[in-house]
Amino acid sequence: MDFDLENGWRILPIDGDTGTAYMGIRQQEKLFLKRNTSPFLAALSIEGITPRLVWTKRMTTGDTLTAQEWLNGRCLHKAEMDSEAVSALLYRLHHSALLKRMLKQVGGQVVTPEELLQRYFRGLPQDLRHHPLLKTVANRLRAKQPQVKRSNYEVCHGDLNHKNWLLSDQGNLFLVDWESAVIADPAYDLSMLMCQYVPRNNWQQWLQTYQANGQEQPSGDLMLRINWYSFCYLLLQIKAKHQRGHFHEMNQDIIKLDEVVKKQTDI
Repeated sequence: MDFDLENGWRILPIDGDTGTAYMGIRQQEKLFLKRNTSPFLAALSIEGITPRLVWTKRMTTGDTLTAQEWLNGRCLHKAEMDSEAVSALLYRLHHSALLKRMLKQVGGQVVTPEELLQRYFRGLPQDLRHHPLLKTVANRLRAKQPQVKRSNYEVCHGDLNHKNWLLSDQGNLFLVDWESAVIADPAYDLSMLMCQYVPRNNWQQWLQTYQANGQEQPSGDLMLRINWYSFCYLLLQIKAKHQRGHFHEMNQDIIKLDEVVKKQTDI
């Protein structure tokens, strides 16, 4: 592909990506290049949540090419996801007026509890639709949807997998891959992270650490909303694994859901 760059640049595709990310090298200079990323990236760079944006260029093909600072580093390990550094960066993301304003300007999707339930039921296979446990949980979620004003929705990353957290060699933490970013209840993001990486008996302590970044008092309402979204997250994971044919992993999630339901009935 012709990137319309000055002479001397070597462009190398990055393995494991979707075919839109590249490394650009010229002499001692190295950049992370990506095609058609969201204009929202500029605001993320300003806030220091992603690596620094160097330039943006419109290509002759009509695609947009962005160049970010190349940082040597690594993804976070699963065991590092409950760290204070992660909660601090996530709190900053969820409370940035700039990011919220910019994501709205570029047409960021608003995700409500009702929309998540619709995602679950849309095209749901019959064996999952009639599964007693899944049916019971889905009905409880439908009856107890969180009530949060849209004005209190914030920017959420939407895919808080540990592989999307970059720790540079200088010790700076960044959050990357923003294709799933939405405007939603922050509990949407928090539940996704906590459900995957924080032992349930540590949830209260982790949430207190998160809220301490803004000197907030612990909120029982927030924990109730996180619980609701965590059940919804598990349902969506079960459906996704069924669709991919990963039935062993799906059954493990159903077992996990059953254990949580037995311990906690107040979805």
